[in-house]
Amino acid sequence: MNYEFIKVVHKDHLCIITIDRPDVLNALSPATSFEMAAAFDEFEANQDLWVAIVTGSGQKAFSVGGDISVMVNAEEVEDYVMPESGYGGLTSRVHCYKPIIAAVNGMALGGGFEVALAADIIIAVEGAVFGLPEPKIGAAAVAGGMHRLVRQIGLKPAMGILLTADSVSAQEGYRLGFVNTVVPRDELMSKAVGVAEKIIQCAPLAIQATKQAVMEGLNTSNLDKLQQAQKEGQFDRLETMFKSSDIKEGLTAFMEKRKPNWQAK
Repeated sequence: MNYEFIKVVHKDHLCIITIDRPDVLNALSPATSFEMAAAFDEFEANQDLWVAIVTGSGQKAFSVGGDISVMVNAEEVEDYVMPESGYGGLTSRVHCYKPIIAAVNGMALGGGFEVALAADIIIAVEGAVFGLPEPKIGAAAVAGGMHRLVRQIGLKPAMGILLTADSVSAQEGYRLGFVNTVVPRDELMSKAVGVAEKIIQCAPLAIQATKQAVMEGLNTSNLDKLQQAQKEGQFDRLETMFKSSDIKEGLTAFMEKRKPNWQAK
């Protein structure tokens, strides 16, 4: 598929999606988000793609969120239509159980920060900044940012960011817990790819089962209920994992002292 606003690379089991609008700080216009939605749809559907990395072009911004120039020309705010899967095709994609890494190369603001928060792992360059400045223009972080930030760093630290609309550095994000790793700029993609390759070394169905159990488990704090749901087969990716040929391959490879040959089957 040909894209105008993003670049997509598939290499072995890895998918790299790059927001390619550096002249507008990789702002997420509706057209950009629809292209990203199509790219993530393809990633989800392709059994040979196991991990995705999302990043931005240039050195200034991962994404500054919504494209204000498009918003101000819309007759109503509701006319600024995003795909069902949300900003960047990701913020409402709650049932994607393949892992996604955000390689944050600069500013991640508004919807851009919300896209990063929707990823499973955030790797950021030393100069990156994160923020949800929507209240400064009369809006709010309605693409999941308010809820994800509270879940990821706790109520009081999140409210300090949300209610002041202040930005925080990558180092502060690491201290708070929503950034996994901070690296020099020239190491960003090599680090992100390295983390992806570690994930790819694991059984893909086991990784998907793990992500599903963790993410759906956030809906309850009762461990007994979670264990019961697991026993009752409510996490279908676990059932798929246990019935897969990959689990047999993993055990056999361990006994034979060799690397497993995963098939995602």
